[in-house]
Amino acid sequence: MTIPSTVRVLLVDDHAVVRQGLKLFLGLDPDIEVVGEAANGEEALQEAGRLHPDVVVMDLMMPVMDGIAATRQLRRAFPDTEVIALTSTLEEHKVNGAIEAGAISYMLKDASSDTLADAIHAAARGEVRLHPEAARRLVRDFRSPEMRESLTPKETIVLQLIARGCSNRDIAQDQGVSEATVKTHVSRLLSKLGLESRTQAALYALRHGIATLDEG
Repeated sequence: MTIPSTVRVLLVDDHAVVRQGLKLFLGLDPDIEVVGEAANGEEALQEAGRLHPDVVVMDLMMPVMDGIAATRQLRRAFPDTEVIALTSTLEEHKVNGAIEAGAISYMLKDASSDTLADAIHAAARGEVRLHPEAARRLVRDFRSPEMRESLTPKETIVLQLIARGCSNRDIAQDQGVSEATVKTHVSRLLSKLGLESRTQAALYALRHGIATLDEG
């Protein structure tokens, strides 16, 4: 995965004042460029196709097309663009829906500008960022051990490192191998477990006791 020196961001929220505030705060980071805005999911898909952002910061509750539906379609159409769900709710169906749709991170709108900027840079590196309570709700009822036997020891280590939020580069450095080798391990374990994203892999590790929320 090529990590951009400047992360190009599309802001999606149905409230113009929210978009303006986000644009103002993110503008303080010289390595983040807000390249566009959208007021609903349909506009987000159009703008993503036109602008090809690295990261989309996506509100979930919007008219015309909500953020979950937009995230699902956007990730299918533009797999190289990551989505951060930025919302005001921790309702379980929203948290689960956003992650299952393909969002790499789940943040609340009261997050500090530094926290959001960190999540944007992390998303550009393929790293997961989850609000702590969102993570707890996602893993609370899912801790069975099935499927662990299907992973090789190396894949298990890679999965644990993904759950800690490590990028392929971090994992390569930790394990003393190339990023290409790590990419192969990640691809194989996602396929083996029937998962579509690193976020889902991180949640799988938490749900099945392969990693814990206290690691990191």
